[in-house]
Amino acid sequence: MADRLRLAVADAGVEIDLGRGVLTDLWFAHGPRVSRPLHRAHWVGGPVPAGLAPVEAGLEGDFLSAPFGRDDLDPGGPIHGPAANSPWDVLEVAERPDRAEALLRLRAPVRGARIDKRLTLRAGLPLLETRHEIAGGQGTLTLAHHPMLRFAGPGHLSFSPKRAALTATAAEPGRHRLAIAARGIDLAALPGVDGPCDLHRWPWPPGHEDFLTLVEAPGARLGWTCAMREAEDDLVLVLKDPATLPVTMLWLSNGGRDRAPWDGRHLGVIGIEDGCTAGDEGSRAAAGANRIAAEGVASCVPLAPGRVHRTWQAILALPRPPGWTRLAAVSAEGGLVLHPERGAPLRLPVGDTIPG
Repeated sequence: MADRLRLAVADAGVEIDLGRGVLTDLWFAHGPRVSRPLHRAHWVGGPVPAGLAPVEAGLEGDFLSAPFGRDDLDPGGPIHGPAANSPWDVLEVAERPDRAEALLRLRAPVRGARIDKRLTLRAGLPLLETRHEIAGGQGTLTLAHHPMLRFAGPGHLSFSPKRAALTATAAEPGRHRLAIAARGIDLAALPGVDGPCDLHRWPWPPGHEDFLTLVEAPGARLGWTCAMREAEDDLVLVLKDPATLPVTMLWLSNGGRDRAPWDGRHLGVIGIEDGCTAGDEGSRAAAGANRIAAEGVASCVPLAPGRVHRTWQAILALPRPPGWTRLAAVSAEGGLVLHPERGAPLRLPVGDTIPG
């Protein structure tokens, strides 16, 4: 299809919807097994209510939100901004047996800024790298990635060290498990409506919709979120450069929206949204005092002519090593090393992939 770009090496590939900049599919071959970690909502390809933004009408995969969420500085725009709802042009494509790369550019400037997206796959490494470059513009910009995973059964979540977890300032009335506008430190006992909530276990019982923001610990060189899914028997790891993406927002969607097209059927889904934002407080709040900034990290990107911002994020997926349930640590010294809570570590030959 002319509006899709497929980028592949021998054992991995990604498909991009150029009309929205959405990564609609991602796959990694591991011998006879193929990992496809990204979620596609049940309504995609079918009828949806009028007025939905393109990114919601076709909710799937991963995309860049810029601005993130609903933009109260420019209220006329769609949720998650032009970056997730309007065309991207292909500037370069290079495919070799060992490496595939594409450079895309968002056709519409955002706050006057040019946004480029570079995607990279390497043979023998089950990892997709995404780099964004934001150049020029004026004012401030919030942004975030938005990869979504679905758990067909129980699973386990683990995270790089965080300085705080901040719950949403508003939620679906009567359909949230986390307390509103609360702050927690222990991810195994976050403030909840009916008692502590353990973020390490997912999904929670159905019938809720929740959102929270995790703020990276001081001095972090690598941020990460790991999902181990029991039914899929896989491990999905989302990596980021915390210097430019200091927060990880988690969208926990488990049957808490009854309106169309959700219809109470959007179950077991988690969005792992690494970004530079003020969580759910909006673009206007992100440019000033807000709960995220009070934790000592940036909550927006300052734009100016001649100024360039660069971000890095990566998604890795592989079969779950026997006996693994959670990660204790991820290090990037001489390669990417995954350290489970129990068992021997796994080393991946990432070369110069990891920034810093």
